[in-house]
Amino acid sequence: MKKILTPKVLLIAMLSVAMFNCKNNSSTSKNSSRATGWQINSRDGGFQYNTKFEEQETAPGLVFVEGGTFTMGKVQDDVMHDWNNSPNQQHVQSFYMDETEVTNKMYTEYLHWINQVYPPDDDNFKNIIKGALPDTLVWRNRLGYNEVMTNNYLRHPGYGEYPVVGVSWIQAVEFASWRTDRVNEMYLEQAGYLARGAKTSEVTADSNFNTDTYINAPDQTYGGNEEVLTGGRRNVQTDAEGNPINIYAKRESGIISPEYRLPTEAEWEYAALGMSELRNYNTYRGRKKYPWDGQYTRSGKRKIRGDQLANFKQGKGDYGGIAGWSDDGADITAQVKSFEPNDYGLYDMAGNVAEWVADVYRPIVDDEFNDFNYYRGNVYTKNALGEDGRVIVVTVDSIVYDTLSNGKIVAINLPGEIVQVPVDEEETYLRTNFSTSDNRNYRDGDKRSTRYFESFNDEDEESGGTRKMYNSPRHTIDADTFGNLVRDYDKSNKRTSLINDEVRVYKGGSWKDREFWLDPAQRRYFPQDMATDYIGFRCAMSRVGSKSKGKNKKARD
Repeated sequence: MKKILTPKVLLIAMLSVAMFNCKNNSSTSKNSSRATGWQINSRDGGFQYNTKFEEQETAPGLVFVEGGTFTMGKVQDDVMHDWNNSPNQQHVQSFYMDETEVTNKMYTEYLHWINQVYPPDDDNFKNIIKGALPDTLVWRNRLGYNEVMTNNYLRHPGYGEYPVVGVSWIQAVEFASWRTDRVNEMYLEQAGYLARGAKTSEVTADSNFNTDTYINAPDQTYGGNEEVLTGGRRNVQTDAEGNPINIYAKRESGIISPEYRLPTEAEWEYAALGMSELRNYNTYRGRKKYPWDGQYTRSGKRKIRGDQLANFKQGKGDYGGIAGWSDDGADITAQVKSFEPNDYGLYDMAGNVAEWVADVYRPIVDDEFNDFNYYRGNVYTKNALGEDGRVIVVTVDSIVYDTLSNGKIVAINLPGEIVQVPVDEEETYLRTNFSTSDNRNYRDGDKRSTRYFESFNDEDEESGGTRKMYNSPRHTIDADTFGNLVRDYDKSNKRTSLINDEVRVYKGGSWKDREFWLDPAQRRYFPQDMATDYIGFRCAMSRVGSKSKGKNKKARD
């Protein structure tokens, strides 16, 4: 019997074939180059690329903050007459930020790792842990009894989930760098590029993991231990000639995460404001005074009406209120997540502790020159190369230490890291976007920006002249012939400022501040090598790829 295909059946068959071909073409296009037609990710070798990458994975501890345009600067009256936070419109790229401030438990994990890898009983390493330890003496007060915090705040589990304090800006940056390495070490272990358990069992001072070293010279990571670097895998991918390939993950793999770092001032202020609740289509309905909605520090919600929305100093001798109702629950810092988060899911963006940000402080924000990802503090460096053209990796015998202005000794680099040197003419020649390695002073209103500057008659720096705007004291520390530190305090009466290239911005009010400082626009500064009992920090991470997370957009109001 002869079968006759009806038009309906024929149409279904044609659609099925078309869909199959489209699927094949789609899968083929992902694994073949649109530039050359060559196959990507071939088992025979060649160009390797993660064609299945969808979006950046949210790293441990972080929440996503979608970037955008906002008005950075003051909302309240400038009663301090600082004139340092005038409103200016900025655009911030999407990024990630720590859900909470870095806690004592998080920081003591860092200290534990340093103790294990760089044992302080070794004379070559004893200053590494000393340079990382928070200054617990910040709690002391000449006319106050605070020894319980001096002795217990950092390490006692009762304070484990409280924000770490006594940490300088330099120490916060080093913590962020360490955290980057530990997270990427975990990612590579999970993906099979590093032997399982190596991050705890194989790590030593001369055999450890650094992200930049792994990217630029992977065979020098873990001291070149091949058993660790091949992930302990027996079946290594080989090319047609039997040579091993794809042993190491690269940037193209999508596995290696961007670095943890301190947020810029613009990022921190944008995240603290949580402006999404004021959005009406493509505009904001007004400005915000606090990370929460409203003009008051107490809640207006029915169930918690009158409760404080942050931990701050409410008045002279009043650090929390009367015990019980109306008390903010803390006399010093409070446990993180004690108060409601803002619209981005970030806790304690006002109160608890003020927070370090990445920027060098200047009284001006030069929005006329730049209004995109604003940041002052760029010091561009590059990897140092040896005579063989390979990067120079720090060894246990080439650690460099620096003595800070307060006499503390810190390690500038650690074994396993790549030596950094300033960029030179090779990178700057004929460029229009930057011309020097150190850009902290660019357009900052200092001597070179004033009508007093004459390039042919430069002012004698040693004279302590007062025409220089940022003419801060210069305290020096030197070692005598016996290795003892000799501290020389600058007693000049011609100094006109406390601002220099080593002072950093900190944002947000703290448990020790009055309500005025809770406004996210407020900005203050502190020396980067010193610490207090009211400044902590949280980390941030740049977003790579799309501005929005996922394809779904919020419904319009």
